[in-house]
Amino acid sequence: MKFSTLITCDDLAEHVNDPAWRIIDCRHQLSDTAYGEKAYAEGHLPGAFFFHVDRDLSGKMTGQNGRHPLPDPARLAAKLGAAGVGSDTQVVVYDDDAGMYAARLWWLLRWMGHDRVAVLDGSVRAWIDQGRPLTTEKPGSVVKDFVARPRDWVLTVEQVEANLGKNEFCLVDARGPDRFRGENETMDPVGGHIPGARNRFFRDNLDGNVFRSADELRKAFQGVFSGVDPSRVVMYCGSGVTACHNLLALQVAGMPGAKLYAGSWSEWCSNPERPVERC
Repeated sequence: MKFSTLITCDDLAEHVNDPAWRIIDCRHQLSDTAYGEKAYAEGHLPGAFFFHVDRDLSGKMTGQNGRHPLPDPARLAAKLGAAGVGSDTQVVVYDDDAGMYAARLWWLLRWMGHDRVAVLDGSVRAWIDQGRPLTTEKPGSVVKDFVARPRDWVLTVEQVEANLGKNEFCLVDARGPDRFRGENETMDPVGGHIPGARNRFFRDNLDGNVFRSADELRKAFQGVFSGVDPSRVVMYCGSGVTACHNLLALQVAGMPGAKLYAGSWSEWCSNPERPVERC
Protein backbone atom coordinates (compact mmCIF):
# COMPACT_ATOMS: atom_id res chain seq x y z
CA MET A 1 0.00 0.00 0.00
CA LYS A 2 1.27 3.46 -0.91
CA PHE A 3 0.74 6.41 1.43
CA SER A 4 0.81 9.73 -0.43
CA THR A 5 -0.95 12.26 1.81
CA LEU A 6 -1.42 11.42 5.49
CA ILE A 7 -0.61 8.42 7.64
CA THR A 8 -1.84 7.50 11.12
CA CYS A 9 0.34 6.49 14.04
CA ASP A 10 -1.18 2.99 13.88
CA ASP A 11 -0.18 2.50 10.25
CA LEU A 12 3.30 3.90 10.78
CA ALA A 13 3.91 1.75 13.87
CA GLU A 14 3.51 -1.36 11.71
CA HIS A 15 6.42 -0.25 9.50
CA VAL A 16 8.88 1.41 11.89
CA ASN A 17 11.44 -1.33 11.24
CA ASP A 18 10.55 -1.87 7.58
CA PRO A 19 13.73 -1.45 5.46
CA ALA A 20 11.58 -0.21 2.57
CA TRP A 21 10.42 2.75 4.68
CA ARG A 22 12.20 5.89 5.84
CA ILE A 23 11.06 8.31 8.54
CA ILE A 24 12.27 11.93 8.55
CA ASP A 25 12.00 14.39 11.43
CA CYS A 26 11.40 18.00 10.31
CA ARG A 27 10.83 19.72 13.62
CA HIS A 28 11.65 23.42 13.51
CA GLN A 29 10.91 26.79 15.06
CA LEU A 30 11.28 30.07 13.21
CA SER A 31 12.24 31.79 16.44
CA ASP A 32 14.88 29.18 17.34
CA THR A 33 16.44 27.52 14.32
CA ALA A 34 18.46 25.15 16.53
CA TYR A 35 15.31 23.81 18.17
CA GLY A 36 14.69 20.93 15.77
CA GLU A 37 18.13 19.39 16.19
CA LYS A 38 17.91 19.68 19.97
CA ALA A 39 14.47 18.07 20.03
CA TYR A 40 15.69 15.29 17.74
CA ALA A 41 18.68 14.60 19.99
CA GLU A 42 16.43 14.41 23.05
CA GLY A 43 14.14 11.84 21.42
CA HIS A 44 12.77 10.97 17.99
CA LEU A 45 10.77 8.23 16.32
CA PRO A 46 12.72 4.97 15.96
CA GLY A 47 14.69 4.97 12.72
CA ALA A 48 14.05 8.64 12.01
CA PHE A 49 16.59 10.87 10.26
CA PHE A 50 16.67 14.63 10.80
CA PHE A 51 16.36 17.21 8.01
CA HIS A 52 16.78 20.89 8.85
CA VAL A 53 14.23 23.25 7.31
CA ASP A 54 16.80 26.00 6.66
CA ARG A 55 19.84 23.93 5.67
CA ASP A 56 18.28 20.93 3.93
CA LEU A 57 14.83 22.02 2.77
CA SER A 58 15.82 25.51 1.61
CA GLY A 59 18.38 27.08 -0.70
CA LYS A 60 20.71 30.01 -0.24
CA MET A 61 19.10 33.36 0.48
CA THR A 62 20.16 36.37 -1.56
CA GLY A 63 18.00 38.98 0.19
CA GLN A 64 15.68 39.08 -2.81
CA ASN A 65 14.54 35.46 -3.20
CA GLY A 66 12.61 35.03 0.06
CA ARG A 67 13.37 33.53 3.45
CA HIS A 68 13.12 29.90 2.35
CA PRO A 69 14.02 29.64 -1.35
CA LEU A 70 13.72 26.19 -2.86
CA PRO A 71 16.74 23.95 -2.33
CA ASP A 72 18.89 22.74 -5.20
CA PRO A 73 17.19 19.47 -6.25
CA ALA A 74 20.50 17.65 -6.75
CA ARG A 75 21.70 18.62 -3.27
CA LEU A 76 18.46 17.50 -1.63
CA ALA A 77 18.49 14.31 -3.70
CA ALA A 78 21.96 13.51 -2.35
CA LYS A 79 20.75 14.07 1.22
CA LEU A 80 17.76 11.80 0.64
CA GLY A 81 19.90 9.13 -0.97
CA ALA A 82 22.29 9.22 1.99
CA ALA A 83 19.31 8.56 4.24
CA GLY A 84 18.43 5.50 2.19
CA VAL A 85 15.59 6.98 0.17
CA GLY A 86 15.33 5.39 -3.26
CA SER A 87 12.70 5.44 -5.96
CA ASP A 88 10.52 2.81 -4.23
CA THR A 89 10.98 3.97 -0.64
CA GLN A 90 7.93 4.89 1.37
CA VAL A 91 8.81 8.12 3.18
CA VAL A 92 7.01 9.41 6.26
CA VAL A 93 7.72 12.94 7.48
CA TYR A 94 6.74 14.50 10.78
CA ASP A 95 7.18 17.51 13.03
CA ASP A 96 5.56 18.60 16.29
CA ASP A 97 3.35 21.33 14.81
CA ALA A 98 0.57 19.48 12.95
CA GLY A 99 2.53 19.29 9.69
CA MET A 100 3.51 22.96 9.45
CA TYR A 101 7.09 22.06 8.53
CA ALA A 102 6.76 18.40 7.50
CA ALA A 103 4.45 19.44 4.66
CA ARG A 104 7.39 21.31 3.14
CA LEU A 105 9.37 18.08 2.68
CA TRP A 106 6.19 16.27 1.61
CA TRP A 107 5.77 18.80 -1.20
CA LEU A 108 9.49 18.89 -2.10
CA LEU A 109 9.59 15.12 -2.55
CA ARG A 110 6.52 15.17 -4.77
CA TRP A 111 7.90 18.13 -6.71
CA MET A 112 11.03 16.08 -7.35
CA GLY A 113 8.97 13.17 -8.65
CA HIS A 114 8.58 11.01 -5.53
CA ASP A 115 4.90 10.45 -4.71
CA ARG A 116 5.38 7.77 -2.05
CA VAL A 117 5.50 10.22 0.87
CA ALA A 118 3.07 10.98 3.69
CA VAL A 119 2.84 13.31 6.68
CA LEU A 120 2.23 11.80 10.11
CA ASP A 121 -1.24 13.07 11.03
CA GLY A 122 -1.24 14.46 14.54
CA SER A 123 2.56 14.81 14.42
CA VAL A 124 4.94 13.42 17.02
CA ARG A 125 2.56 14.71 19.67
CA ALA A 126 -0.01 12.06 18.74
CA TRP A 127 2.73 9.41 18.75
CA ILE A 128 3.74 10.39 22.30
CA ASP A 129 0.14 10.75 23.50
CA GLN A 130 -0.48 7.15 22.42
CA GLY A 131 2.42 5.97 24.55
CA ARG A 132 4.62 5.00 21.63
CA PRO A 133 8.40 4.99 22.06
CA LEU A 134 11.01 7.55 21.15
CA THR A 135 14.73 6.90 20.92
CA THR A 136 17.98 8.88 21.01
CA GLU A 137 19.72 6.34 18.79
CA LYS A 138 20.73 7.62 15.36
CA PRO A 139 19.83 5.31 12.50
CA GLY A 140 22.20 3.71 10.05
CA SER A 141 21.41 3.42 6.38
CA VAL A 142 22.40 1.91 3.08
CA VAL A 143 22.97 4.73 0.60
CA LYS A 144 20.60 4.69 -2.35
CA ASP A 145 20.44 6.59 -5.61
CA PHE A 146 17.69 9.18 -5.49
CA VAL A 147 17.15 10.84 -8.86
CA ALA A 148 15.35 14.18 -8.79
CA ARG A 149 12.96 14.87 -11.65
CA PRO A 150 11.44 18.27 -10.80
CA ARG A 151 7.93 18.86 -12.04
CA ASP A 152 6.56 22.11 -13.42
CA TRP A 153 4.84 23.01 -10.16
CA VAL A 154 6.60 26.28 -9.31
CA LEU A 155 5.90 29.85 -10.37
CA THR A 156 8.49 32.61 -10.42
CA VAL A 157 8.01 36.14 -9.18
CA GLU A 158 8.02 37.30 -12.80
CA GLN A 159 5.07 35.04 -13.58
CA VAL A 160 3.19 36.35 -10.56
CA GLU A 161 3.90 39.95 -11.61
CA ALA A 162 2.68 39.20 -15.14
CA ASN A 163 -0.59 37.88 -13.72
CA LEU A 164 -1.51 41.13 -11.96
CA GLY A 165 -4.79 42.36 -13.35
CA LYS A 166 -5.11 39.37 -15.69
CA ASN A 167 -6.25 36.73 -13.20
CA GLU A 168 -5.11 33.84 -15.35
CA PHE A 169 -4.54 32.07 -12.06
CA CYS A 170 -5.81 32.62 -8.54
CA LEU A 171 -3.33 33.38 -5.75
CA VAL A 172 -4.15 32.02 -2.29
CA ASP A 173 -2.19 33.22 0.76
CA ALA A 174 -1.72 30.69 3.61
CA ARG A 175 -0.79 33.23 6.30
CA GLY A 176 -3.07 34.25 9.13
CA PRO A 177 -5.82 36.77 8.34
CA ASP A 178 -4.11 39.55 10.31
CA ARG A 179 -0.84 39.29 8.38
CA PHE A 180 -2.83 38.99 5.15
CA ARG A 181 -4.49 42.31 5.99
CA GLY A 182 -1.11 43.88 6.74
CA GLU A 183 -1.49 43.80 10.52
CA ASN A 184 0.90 42.38 13.16
CA GLU A 185 3.64 41.69 10.64
CA THR A 186 6.70 40.44 12.53
CA MET A 187 8.48 38.26 9.97
CA ASP A 188 8.87 40.59 7.01
CA PRO A 189 9.63 44.32 6.64
CA VAL A 190 6.40 45.06 4.80
CA GLY A 191 2.86 44.03 5.71
CA GLY A 192 0.05 43.17 3.31
CA HIS A 193 -0.50 40.74 0.47
CA ILE A 194 -0.09 40.41 -3.28
CA PRO A 195 -2.91 42.31 -5.02
CA GLY A 196 -5.84 40.10 -5.90
CA ALA A 197 -4.84 37.26 -3.57
CA ARG A 198 -7.35 35.37 -1.46
CA ASN A 199 -6.72 34.08 2.05
CA ARG A 200 -6.84 30.53 3.42
CA PHE A 201 -5.08 30.29 6.78
CA PHE A 202 -3.27 26.96 6.83
CA ARG A 203 -4.28 26.26 10.43
CA ASP A 204 -7.91 26.16 9.30
CA ASN A 205 -7.01 22.82 7.68
CA LEU A 206 -6.82 21.34 11.17
CA ASP A 207 -9.23 20.06 13.76
CA GLY A 208 -7.03 20.39 16.80
CA ASN A 209 -3.78 18.64 15.91
CA VAL A 210 -5.07 16.51 13.01
CA PHE A 211 -6.30 17.32 9.53
CA ARG A 212 -9.98 17.85 8.91
CA SER A 213 -11.86 15.32 6.81
CA ALA A 214 -11.62 15.34 3.03
CA ASP A 215 -15.22 16.56 2.77
CA GLU A 216 -14.64 19.46 5.17
CA LEU A 217 -11.50 20.51 3.36
CA ARG A 218 -13.15 20.24 -0.05
CA LYS A 219 -16.05 22.46 0.95
CA ALA A 220 -13.75 25.02 2.52
CA PHE A 221 -11.44 25.27 -0.48
CA GLN A 222 -14.34 25.40 -2.90
CA GLY A 223 -15.54 28.43 -0.96
CA VAL A 224 -12.12 30.08 -1.24
CA PHE A 225 -11.72 29.29 -4.94
CA SER A 226 -15.26 30.42 -5.90
CA GLY A 227 -15.42 28.26 -9.01
CA VAL A 228 -11.74 28.47 -9.98
CA ASP A 229 -10.35 25.07 -10.89
CA PRO A 230 -7.46 23.91 -8.65
CA SER A 231 -5.22 23.73 -11.72
CA ARG A 232 -5.48 27.54 -11.90
CA VAL A 233 -4.62 28.07 -8.22
CA VAL A 234 -1.20 29.13 -6.93
CA MET A 235 -0.45 28.89 -3.21
CA TYR A 236 1.93 31.17 -1.35
CA CYS A 237 2.61 32.23 2.24
CA GLY A 238 5.40 34.11 3.99
CA SER A 239 8.28 32.06 2.64
CA GLY A 240 6.93 28.99 0.84
CA VAL A 241 6.62 26.70 3.87
CA THR A 242 3.05 26.84 5.19
CA ALA A 243 1.72 27.16 1.63
CA CYS A 244 2.73 23.49 1.34
CA HIS A 245 0.30 22.72 4.18
CA ASN A 246 -2.50 24.06 1.99
CA LEU A 247 -1.21 22.02 -0.95
CA LEU A 248 -1.28 18.90 1.21
CA ALA A 249 -4.80 19.72 2.38
CA LEU A 250 -5.90 20.09 -1.24
CA GLN A 251 -4.48 16.67 -2.02
CA VAL A 252 -6.33 15.19 0.98
CA ALA A 253 -9.50 16.86 -0.33
CA GLY A 254 -9.05 15.24 -3.74
CA MET A 255 -8.37 18.59 -5.40
CA PRO A 256 -4.90 18.25 -6.97
CA GLY A 257 -3.27 20.54 -9.50
CA ALA A 258 -2.41 23.73 -7.59
CA LYS A 259 1.12 25.13 -7.84
CA LEU A 260 3.45 27.01 -5.51
CA TYR A 261 4.87 30.50 -5.67
CA ALA A 262 7.94 29.50 -3.71
CA GLY A 263 9.39 32.95 -3.06
CA SER A 264 6.10 33.99 -1.51
CA TRP A 265 5.53 37.23 0.38
CA SER A 266 9.11 37.54 1.64
CA GLU A 267 10.37 37.62 -1.94
CA TRP A 268 7.54 39.80 -3.22
CA CYS A 269 7.98 42.54 -0.61
CA SER A 270 11.77 42.64 -1.01
CA ASN A 271 11.28 44.91 -4.02
CA PRO A 272 9.56 48.18 -3.02
CA GLU A 273 8.36 48.69 -6.59
CA ARG A 274 6.01 45.71 -6.40
CA PRO A 275 2.47 46.66 -5.43
CA VAL A 276 1.02 45.77 -2.03
CA GLU A 277 -2.60 45.38 -1.05
CA ARG A 278 -3.90 45.85 2.49
CA CYS A 279 -7.45 45.21 3.58
